[in-house]
Amino acid sequence: IATAAERTRHIKLGTGVISLPYHHPLMVADRMVLLDHLTRGRVMMGVGPGALTTDAYMLGIDPVNQRRRMDESLGIIMRLLTETEPITYESEWFTLKEARLQLRPYTQPHFPIAVAAAQSPSGMVVAGKHGVGVLSVSALRGDSFSSTLKEFWGIAEEVAAEHGNTMDRGEWRVVLLVHLAESRKDAIEQARAGAARYQRDYFENTIGLDPVIDGPADEIIDEQVRTGAWCVGTPDDLVERIMGLDEETGGFGGLLIMATEWATREQVLHSYELVARYVMPRFQGSLV
Repeated sequence: IATAAERTRHIKLGTGVISLPYHHPLMVADRMVLLDHLTRGRVMMGVGPGALTTDAYMLGIDPVNQRRRMDESLGIIMRLLTETEPITYESEWFTLKEARLQLRPYTQPHFPIAVAAAQSPSGMVVAGKHGVGVLSVSALRGDSFSSTLKEFWGIAEEVAAEHGNTMDRGEWRVVLLVHLAESRKDAIEQARAGAARYQRDYFENTIGLDPVIDGPADEIIDEQVRTGAWCVGTPDDLVERIMGLDEETGGFGGLLIMATEWATREQVLHSYELVARYVMPRFQGSLV
């Protein structure tokens, strides 16, 4: 982020996810505040519990404890960012003794913070408890719930109300996997092999999620497009999918396109150009 900040002037730069159980909260807060100053207020912090149980195993952490530790860590980080008095705190996995930041945040009261929420409602609960934004996938996955996106957001609102916070839909970012081309057939064929590797090698064989289909990997993309989990097609298909997400969620603040790079470099850059030229203007008022 520091390197990218040096070469840019306006773009905001986010961490994606810092897996909070893997770091001391004072160090996380100090590093982010340094980036806040280096970027002159262009940094955003994303947090999560850590998705890979293999990472937790190597660090000697019981995966069952990860979400609780993320919640505890974020609570301390929020205090460090907003309180000026030294903090003393004793946890089972970290200790603070009269701790405070090296610098106050450049952004007041602090830089934007978002919690990842994908496979369980815990991210929404933490976001509501601490009054921060949410980054969630457009297609909820996992066996722990059967909620709609609108109900998913409702969890955050309920918890926020219990803790005296107000959730802002403008701070809800929905993540969608996208590849565009001149025709839907071209887009699917360009992305077919890369999408198969992405889903089967990572989500199924590494993380351990259930297979999308009981069949050949190169047919995964057809199923994901059919269900709306991915948008692979034309600019008009993406416009329609975004409008559908707006209805499904009840309203959200921003769309994030995951950089999967399923196709060749030229095809991926062309996909981004199609998004910028034909999709973004539809939702930014620039056509008018």
